Amino acid sequence: MAKVTGKFQITLPKAVVDHCGIRVGDELELRPIGRSIQMARRSAPDAARLRHERLTHFNRATKRQRARQASALVAPARSRGWTREELYIRGRTR
Repeated sequence: MAKVTGKFQITLPKAVVDHCGIRVGDELELRPIGRSIQMARRSAPDAARLRHERLTHFNRATKRQRARQASALVAPARSRGWTREELYIRGRTR
């Protein structure tokens, strides 16, 4: 037996969860069948395909970043008339 909360959430009984092998994060499909609801665990996508897509996306992003870094012109540092160490000394009371 499961009870529907105010947010239309349900808690599955532990016996059902254990019997069906449902884990935290699994997605369930709910289908109305007459006056009842059928639940089915959604099949997980192919892990190898997902890994390949993520690596392809990462490689493209890495290539774009390297191109940006190669095209960026870094101007030589100019003197500001002060150093970082002087800032620490200036702020202290003597």
